[in-house]
Amino acid sequence: MNNRQALIAAALATACATASTVAAAAQEKAAEKEKCYGIAKAGQNDCATGTHGCSSQAKSDNMAGEWKFVAKGSCEKAGGKTTAPAK
Repeated sequence: MNNRQALIAAALATACATASTVAAAAQEKAAEKEKCYGIAKAGQNDCATGTHGCSSQAKSDNMAGEWKFVAKGSCEKAGGKTTAPAK
């Protein structure tokens, strides 16, 4: 193996290691969050609901069906609920 091939192999190994580290960090970060209903401000919800199809479309503050991702365990402290409202 010449120097060029060794350099390419090292670069590929670094790229693969970085990609797997980033993916693992993203999974850990998602595990540390939970949906919190009823605390989103107008236009600051995180995802779709039954009344619209996208994030940032909440019409008013603190609507029961609108949610945001928050740190796990902090939802009720903020005045929200971790379960969706009954339909």
